[in-house]
Amino acid sequence: MTRRPRRNHTPAFKAKVALAAIKGEKTLAGLAQIFDVHPNQITAWKAQLLDGAAGVFGSGAPHGAAAPVDLRALHAKIGELALENDFLEGALIKAGMLSAKR
Repeated sequence: MTRRPRRNHTPAFKAKVALAAIKGEKTLAGLAQIFDVHPNQITAWKAQLLDGAAGVFGSGAPHGAAAPVDLRALHAKIGELALENDFLEGALIKAGMLSAKR
């Protein structure tokens, strides 16, 4: 028996299958046969849809909103890295491994 190549389903297809499973008009086995996917996959997509459904009606902020960034720490890190680069560049020039013309 040969294996089927891996398939990638679009989010629209997954939503369509999950909604059909939620409606409950057909069994998982029937849906699996219609959409040519494994029943366990349908169950997983259905669970994902139900878990993410609350986000549709949630607040206006996106779910993965980034935490505020500490600019002082980032600027300090940039200064530290620039200092290291200058030091290493000078060491390489002295060792003759880097041309001073850069």
